[in-house]
Amino acid sequence: MSEHNSESDLQKEITELETKSATAARLFDIRRIIGGLFVLYGVIVMIAGFTASDADIDKAQGVNINLWTGLGMLILGLLFLLWLWLRPTAPPPPPTDENTPTT
Repeated sequence: MSEHNSESDLQKEITELETKSATAARLFDIRRIIGGLFVLYGVIVMIAGFTASDADIDKAQGVNINLWTGLGMLILGLLFLLWLWLRPTAPPPPPTDENTPTT
């Protein structure tokens, strides 16, 4: 009876570790990091574009380059986050070890 309980406890622990591993894989997905950074920097550069002086715009031949660059960065970041939302990370496959108990 105690052997059955230890196998059950081991299976529960394996399931818990697999869940934590899948959560960590989704949390540190590179698309989330890149998308988040591009959104953050895009907002910062857009704010700089809204506060640009006429002299700054004249230096760039009449184009508010900070505003357009910030908008492009914001769109790119949102596309990365949309990609993450539409195609989430698949959980890792369970290990195929002969010593792993099966149910």
